[in-house]
Amino acid sequence: MKAPSQSPVFASPCVVDTNVILVANGQHPGVSEACVQACRERLARLMSGGRIVLDDAFEILHEYRHKTDPEHGRGPGDAFVRWVLHHVDDPSRVERIHLEPDPVWGYASFPRQEALWSFDAADRKFVAVARAHPAHPPILQAADSKWLDWSAGLAAAGVSVCFLCEGEVRAFHRHKFGH
Repeated sequence: MKAPSQSPVFASPCVVDTNVILVANGQHPGVSEACVQACRERLARLMSGGRIVLDDAFEILHEYRHKTDPEHGRGPGDAFVRWVLHHVDDPSRVERIHLEPDPVWGYASFPRQEALWSFDAADRKFVAVARAHPAHPPILQAADSKWLDWSAGLAAAGVSVCFLCEGEVRAFHRHKFGH
Protein backbone atom coordinates (compact mmCIF):
# COMPACT_ATOMS: atom_id res chain seq x y z
CA MET A 1 0.00 0.00 0.00
CA LYS A 2 1.31 3.43 -0.95
CA ALA A 3 1.92 5.96 1.83
CA PRO A 4 -0.31 9.03 1.71
CA SER A 5 1.20 12.04 0.02
CA GLN A 6 2.47 14.63 2.44
CA SER A 7 3.14 18.26 1.71
CA PRO A 8 6.84 19.08 1.96
CA VAL A 9 8.17 20.57 5.17
CA PHE A 10 10.07 23.78 4.52
CA ALA A 11 12.59 25.60 6.66
CA SER A 12 11.63 28.36 9.06
CA PRO A 13 10.42 31.47 7.27
CA CYS A 14 12.40 34.65 6.78
CA VAL A 15 11.83 38.17 5.52
CA VAL A 16 14.05 39.13 2.57
CA ASP A 17 15.16 42.75 2.30
CA THR A 18 15.28 43.97 -1.30
CA ASN A 19 19.00 44.63 -1.18
CA VAL A 20 19.68 40.88 -0.92
CA ILE A 21 17.95 40.51 -4.28
CA LEU A 22 19.83 43.47 -5.78
CA VAL A 23 23.21 42.22 -4.56
CA ALA A 24 22.44 38.76 -6.00
CA ASN A 25 21.69 40.48 -9.32
CA GLY A 26 24.99 42.35 -9.25
CA GLN A 27 23.12 45.66 -8.88
CA HIS A 28 25.01 46.89 -5.81
CA PRO A 29 28.36 48.50 -6.55
CA GLY A 30 31.25 47.92 -4.22
CA VAL A 31 30.33 44.52 -2.82
CA SER A 32 32.69 41.60 -3.14
CA GLU A 33 32.07 38.55 -5.25
CA ALA A 34 31.83 36.60 -1.97
CA CYS A 35 28.93 38.81 -0.87
CA VAL A 36 27.20 38.43 -4.23
CA GLN A 37 27.66 34.66 -3.99
CA ALA A 38 26.33 34.55 -0.40
CA CYS A 39 23.16 36.35 -1.50
CA ARG A 40 22.75 34.11 -4.55
CA GLU A 41 23.18 30.97 -2.45
CA ARG A 42 20.68 32.13 0.17
CA LEU A 43 18.06 32.95 -2.49
CA ALA A 44 18.68 29.58 -4.18
CA ARG A 45 18.18 27.79 -0.84
CA LEU A 46 14.95 29.67 -0.27
CA MET A 47 13.67 28.70 -3.70
CA SER A 48 14.63 25.04 -3.25
CA GLY A 49 13.20 24.55 0.21
CA GLY A 50 12.45 27.74 2.09
CA ARG A 51 9.65 30.07 2.97
CA ILE A 52 9.42 33.83 2.95
CA VAL A 53 7.04 36.26 4.58
CA LEU A 54 5.38 39.16 2.77
CA ASP A 55 2.72 41.67 3.73
CA ASP A 56 -0.77 40.91 2.39
CA ALA A 57 -0.98 44.33 0.66
CA PHE A 58 2.10 43.31 -1.36
CA GLU A 59 4.15 46.42 -0.52
CA ILE A 60 7.28 44.27 -0.28
CA LEU A 61 6.50 42.44 -3.52
CA HIS A 62 5.83 45.76 -5.26
CA GLU A 63 9.28 46.98 -4.19
CA TYR A 64 10.88 43.75 -5.45
CA ARG A 65 9.15 44.15 -8.82
CA HIS A 66 9.98 47.85 -9.08
CA LYS A 67 13.71 47.23 -8.59
CA THR A 68 14.09 44.07 -10.68
CA ASP A 69 12.89 42.65 -13.98
CA PRO A 70 11.14 39.39 -13.10
CA GLU A 71 9.57 39.04 -16.54
CA HIS A 72 12.74 39.38 -18.65
CA GLY A 73 15.69 39.64 -16.26
CA ARG A 74 18.25 36.87 -16.17
CA GLY A 75 19.84 37.58 -12.80
CA PRO A 76 19.46 35.36 -9.74
CA GLY A 77 17.50 38.13 -8.00
CA ASP A 78 15.11 38.36 -10.96
CA ALA A 79 14.67 34.57 -10.78
CA PHE A 80 13.89 34.84 -7.07
CA VAL A 81 11.21 37.47 -7.69
CA ARG A 82 9.72 35.22 -10.43
CA TRP A 83 9.70 32.39 -7.88
CA VAL A 84 7.90 34.61 -5.34
CA LEU A 85 5.31 35.60 -7.96
CA HIS A 86 4.80 31.94 -8.88
CA HIS A 87 4.36 30.88 -5.22
CA VAL A 88 2.59 33.95 -3.82
CA ASP A 89 -0.63 31.98 -3.30
CA ASP A 90 1.11 28.93 -1.78
CA PRO A 91 1.17 29.46 2.01
CA SER A 92 3.70 26.64 2.40
CA ARG A 93 6.24 28.80 0.50
CA VAL A 94 5.05 32.41 0.86
CA GLU A 95 3.29 33.49 4.04
CA ARG A 96 1.34 36.72 3.99
CA ILE A 97 0.86 38.87 7.06
CA HIS A 98 -1.67 41.66 7.48
CA LEU A 99 -0.18 44.98 8.55
CA GLU A 100 -2.25 47.66 10.25
CA PRO A 101 -1.22 51.17 9.21
CA ASP A 102 -0.10 53.69 11.79
CA PRO A 103 -0.05 57.42 11.00
CA VAL A 104 3.12 58.06 13.03
CA TRP A 105 5.23 54.89 12.84
CA GLY A 106 3.96 53.62 9.49
CA TYR A 107 2.70 50.30 10.84
CA ALA A 108 1.11 49.30 14.13
CA SER A 109 3.59 46.41 14.51
CA PHE A 110 6.68 48.61 14.05
CA PRO A 111 8.47 48.98 17.43
CA ARG A 112 7.77 52.20 19.35
CA GLN A 113 11.34 52.96 20.38
CA GLU A 114 13.05 56.31 20.28
CA ALA A 115 16.20 54.58 18.97
CA LEU A 116 14.22 53.52 15.89
CA TRP A 117 12.57 56.86 15.18
CA SER A 118 15.06 57.59 12.37
CA PHE A 119 14.56 54.14 10.84
CA ASP A 120 14.18 54.43 7.06
CA ALA A 121 10.44 54.74 6.34
CA ALA A 122 10.76 52.63 3.17
CA ASP A 123 12.25 49.73 5.18
CA ARG A 124 9.73 49.75 8.03
CA LYS A 125 7.52 47.27 6.20
CA PHE A 126 10.18 44.55 6.59
CA VAL A 127 10.39 45.10 10.34
CA ALA A 128 6.60 45.32 10.69
CA VAL A 129 6.14 42.00 8.87
CA ALA A 130 8.78 40.29 11.02
CA ARG A 131 7.16 41.59 14.23
CA ALA A 132 3.59 40.81 13.15
CA HIS A 133 4.43 37.21 12.20
CA PRO A 134 3.90 34.80 15.14
CA ALA A 135 7.41 33.29 14.72
CA HIS A 136 9.18 36.68 14.39
CA PRO A 137 11.31 35.48 11.46
CA PRO A 138 14.72 37.03 10.85
CA ILE A 139 15.22 39.71 8.21
CA LEU A 140 17.90 38.83 5.67
CA GLN A 141 20.06 41.87 5.00
CA ALA A 142 22.99 42.17 2.59
CA ALA A 143 24.73 45.52 2.24
CA ASP A 144 22.63 48.30 3.80
CA SER A 145 24.95 49.53 6.53
CA LYS A 146 22.31 51.74 8.22
CA TRP A 147 20.76 48.56 9.62
CA LEU A 148 23.81 48.16 11.90
CA ASP A 149 22.78 51.28 13.81
CA TRP A 150 19.29 49.90 14.28
CA SER A 151 20.10 46.24 14.96
CA ALA A 152 20.33 46.63 18.77
CA GLY A 153 16.98 48.44 18.95
CA LEU A 154 15.43 45.86 16.65
CA ALA A 155 16.82 43.01 18.78
CA ALA A 156 15.34 44.63 21.89
CA ALA A 157 11.98 44.59 20.08
CA GLY A 158 12.34 40.89 19.19
CA VAL A 159 13.45 41.39 15.58
CA SER A 160 16.63 39.70 14.42
CA VAL A 161 18.64 40.79 11.41
CA CYS A 162 20.77 38.23 9.59
CA PHE A 163 23.61 40.07 7.84
CA LEU A 164 24.67 37.89 4.92
CA CYS A 165 27.75 40.06 4.29
CA GLU A 166 28.51 41.29 7.80
CA GLY A 167 32.18 42.14 7.25
CA GLU A 168 31.37 44.27 4.24
CA VAL A 169 28.41 45.93 5.93
CA ARG A 170 30.70 46.94 8.79
CA ALA A 171 33.32 48.26 6.33
CA PHE A 172 30.65 50.25 4.43
CA HIS A 173 29.44 51.64 7.74
CA ARG A 174 32.92 52.73 8.82
CA HIS A 175 33.52 54.37 5.44
CA LYS A 176 30.11 56.06 5.33
CA PHE A 177 29.76 57.17 8.94
CA GLY A 178 33.36 57.18 10.18
CA HIS A 179 32.86 54.68 13.01
